[in-house]
Amino acid sequence: MRMTHAFAAALIGFAALPAWAADKDIVDTAVGAGEFNTLAAALEAADLVSTLKGDGPFTVFAPTDAAFAALPAGTVEDLLKPENKQQLVDILTYHVVPGQVMAADVVGLDEAATVNGKMIDIQVDGSAVKVNAANVTATDVAASNGVIHVIDQVILPPEA
Repeated sequence: MRMTHAFAAALIGFAALPAWAADKDIVDTAVGAGEFNTLAAALEAADLVSTLKGDGPFTVFAPTDAAFAALPAGTVEDLLKPENKQQLVDILTYHVVPGQVMAADVVGLDEAATVNGKMIDIQVDGSAVKVNAANVTATDVAASNGVIHVIDQVILPPEA
């Protein structure tokens, strides 16, 4: 589905979040928000912190702690184990799009390539925006090396 300018305006309306710290990188911005502790722990376990503190720019579709908590019991704990590091990396890099994609830039997009090489679907229905099955609950959270869009589910890459 292609997004019209009216949809883009609705998307921009999601951006009514306080600027957590546009002078901080994506990791520090997410940690400072207080609702991404599980994501931060997963990035640490996957050795991706230094990457997302790098120059970028990156667009991160960031699942909240509640999104991780909604996974089946034991899932997060299993993914954080060293022997599951590659699976964790695959999942986390599926939440990252290279470049800075602001809400207004989504006009005309129905999918985007992620850092892990798989595509994510972008769907618009009225003012509701989804990335795969996850609802986008806030957009355009600025960071020094990119942007964060908050989502309410952990999205999983398609099987190879």
